[in-house]
Amino acid sequence: MTAIDSRVTTADGIVEGARGKRTRHGTISWKGIPFAAPPVAGLRFRDPQPVHPWPGVRDCTRFGKAAIQEKMYTAVGPGRYQPMGEDCLTLNVFAPDLPSERPRPVMVFIHGGAYILGTAATPLYEGSLLARAEDVIVVTVQYRFGPFGYLDLNAYSTDERRFDSNLGLKDQVAALQWVQRNIAAFGGDPDNVTIFGESAGASAVLSLMCAPAAKGLFARAISQSPAPDLALDADSARIYADEFLRILRDPTRRATTVDDDVDPIAPDEVQALLSRASARDILRAGDRLMKFAQVAGLHHPIPFGPVVDGDYLTELPLEAAASGTTHPVPLIIGSNRDEGLLFRKLWDVLPDAEKALVKVGDDQAREEIAALYDGGDRDLIRLAADSVFWAPMLAFAEGHAAVAPTYVYRYDFQSRVLAATGMGATHAMELFAVFGAFRSAIGAGFAVGDWRSTARIIRSVQARWGAFATAGVPGLGWPAYDPASRKVLIIDNPDRVEADPDGARRLAWRKVHVPA
Repeated sequence: MTAIDSRVTTADGIVEGARGKRTRHGTISWKGIPFAAPPVAGLRFRDPQPVHPWPGVRDCTRFGKAAIQEKMYTAVGPGRYQPMGEDCLTLNVFAPDLPSERPRPVMVFIHGGAYILGTAATPLYEGSLLARAEDVIVVTVQYRFGPFGYLDLNAYSTDERRFDSNLGLKDQVAALQWVQRNIAAFGGDPDNVTIFGESAGASAVLSLMCAPAAKGLFARAISQSPAPDLALDADSARIYADEFLRILRDPTRRATTVDDDVDPIAPDEVQALLSRASARDILRAGDRLMKFAQVAGLHHPIPFGPVVDGDYLTELPLEAAASGTTHPVPLIIGSNRDEGLLFRKLWDVLPDAEKALVKVGDDQAREEIAALYDGGDRDLIRLAADSVFWAPMLAFAEGHAAVAPTYVYRYDFQSRVLAATGMGATHAMELFAVFGAFRSAIGAGFAVGDWRSTARIIRSVQARWGAFATAGVPGLGWPAYDPASRKVLIIDNPDRVEADPDGARRLAWRKVHVPA
């Protein structure tokens, strides 16, 4: 059978892709396709604008630039880093290289990184193996984050210079709109789009399920280890914007508390500050704002994320789920058994157990939750991770299950290597199954001594994700979540279904996340 053409005509111009080699044989990819105009100069802190059409054929064989962040987070190999720039609004398309009799399902992936780091060029997110295994089109998206994408400066707008809110979220919507306009040219079905993401990307999926502008742009959603509280109310966003500007004005500033008595910064001064600030200046101010957030004691300890602005996002995701106002699309949602171990070993951003409990306002609920964890180091790490990931994830699932089929999982699989290193089934490990990365250079080390079991996990997870993207049901033996049975798929070797695992903890945390 004749392979599909690597040259594709989009609404904005012609793109040239590359055929996969070696382990990616049988696939084709197009990388670094712009889905919006470069958000530079006067478009910094503005909504994404339409792509500028290009003449001729655009070489799309290399990933686009990573969004601005610390260089170490852009590593794509030993001693190799993805170039960074504000001109980062690109996406990548991965497809089987043989034609199909009918349009293929489309899976659009949003990467994680706490809304402060990450790149779609990370080898873990290479979509060729998933596309080939499940006969789908995989799209991965680069979006703005940190102060460039999730700082709400709208209050400082003037007639001469506007600032827009929720830019990272709007970038993701713009990418989905690009998919609607163009994916048919790559063999995809614009009426059968599944969004999926991990960590902050999974939280972005939940925000898209609440954003009116995203309605109709996707038919299904998969949220892998979301932190549903990774969104800000308007008051927190205002405080963080003010502190950011004060840091930008005075880089030596070391505030540790919110000072409500200071005079607000005038919009004209803000305009001047931002017009002369370099990308590096903005990044450094954002890093200092992160340090302020860790000690200031605000309800939202990460200063960047979607903001309830009353327009683009009208409710926090957990509130929308509780009120039944999420978009009624089928959902897969879950977390990993040992989420917190990665953070304790590599990047300590979780609250400690004491701080996690301080956030629980009800004294009785706080005592009840504490009594369900034995106090050992591993259990206290789990308490902190449960407060950020598992407990609010279940609260979202419970609310959304009232409006659309919802499938809940817990990823328990750990290879011998992961068990020996003490990482277990930690945060992000399910991605190695989703993208088949246990069979790539980045993940093969985790599969040593477990070649057969990792192969089974890859087949099982990809088949379930692929079946869901194709028809909205994630394969046999995985019942929908409901308040009567609360059945959860435990992804392991082999899979199993459990009714209400850790039910006592769920009930205790429910008092925190679900309104009475």
